[in-house]
Amino acid sequence: MNAAPACTPARTCFGAESPRLPGKRIDLPVAARAIARLLSAPAAKNPRAMLPQEAMSWLDNMISQGADIGEAYISGPGDPLAEVQPTLETISLIRRRHADLPLGITTLGINGEQYAEALAEHGVNTVTLQVEAVDPEVVKKLYAWIRPGTKTIPLSQAAGMLVDEQQRAISALQRAGLKVTIRTTVYPGINDSQVAAIAERMGAWGAEKMILVPCTSCVNEMGSPNEPDSASMATLAKLAAQYLTTETAEQASCTNTATAEAGVAVPAAAMLPQPSAARPNVAVVSANGMDIDLHLGQATKALIYGPREDGLPCLLATRSLPEPGGGGARWEKLADSFTDCFALLTSGAGDNPRKVLAGRGITVLITDGNVEGTVDVLYGGGKKGKQCRTERRL
Repeated sequence: MNAAPACTPARTCFGAESPRLPGKRIDLPVAARAIARLLSAPAAKNPRAMLPQEAMSWLDNMISQGADIGEAYISGPGDPLAEVQPTLETISLIRRRHADLPLGITTLGINGEQYAEALAEHGVNTVTLQVEAVDPEVVKKLYAWIRPGTKTIPLSQAAGMLVDEQQRAISALQRAGLKVTIRTTVYPGINDSQVAAIAERMGAWGAEKMILVPCTSCVNEMGSPNEPDSASMATLAKLAAQYLTTETAEQASCTNTATAEAGVAVPAAAMLPQPSAARPNVAVVSANGMDIDLHLGQATKALIYGPREDGLPCLLATRSLPEPGGGGARWEKLADSFTDCFALLTSGAGDNPRKVLAGRGITVLITDGNVEGTVDVLYGGGKKGKQCRTERRL
């Protein structure tokens, strides 16, 4: 999912009044494995998922900066129910530290029946189910593959399985006390004729709301753009509203959402960790002192950058680090070395140090950029989004 710009949602509500949560929704991409791939999806490799501790650190950082977070969602880059443990761990971490924050997940619904009770017990409030069709023949026109388990099965078989899994998921989620929202992307000439049927069936199964989103990369048989216009979306929404409270988003990318995307260049300064009074500095590991070119596992020294008296960031010190080796104890000692740092810049880091450092309030940023230019970005200067990635990764 791409990071959304800060803007007002272009949404029109139909049917009953739809309650809104104050503040932004933050999407935390901790789901590593995909269950399906749409034919319209880009062929690029999925970005790397965040660890639960990194997601928690990112959320804490947003809240500490004063962000108005009204809801947290486990959403992407894969499906939260494909490998449920990271999803449940993230939810548990959030619940312990932000007990009143509404929580949700976005999923295709495969395994939803199996995990409905666990989701409710861990504190999930809402599940958004991505439903594109209720006819297996239409499903086959939309998906390149569907992988309910660890192996891809024939699409002719998987399409019917998806429809069945979604029905059983909605019923189980509803019985577990969770609110279910249906999100349907409209593909003209493929599933637009299914929208009313989707709404009718989802409402009968226990869903409470439907959101219609126009596809933004549709092409017709001639290769020309074929995105649904506002009028057709409004018509479909009115049809769906006979069965469910329905919203239509004029622009799918224009949502009230702050997204922590894994594996791509940071798109905006709001996505980056920021200094605080307790943690004003940045640690950098570098072999030549000019470029961020050293893996954290090989580092024996770190450059410490921070604001000088006039507020401009500069090199403050060089700090010795624990010698490589020693397993998990080394990362705890490393975290002890960076108690004044809000971020660490490196060319690479494994899951274990990322987990330990995130748990200690230090965001690991993966980049191959220039040291001073990248540090400048973190303090609000430079070309934001050009180099840094978090190894979550952000």
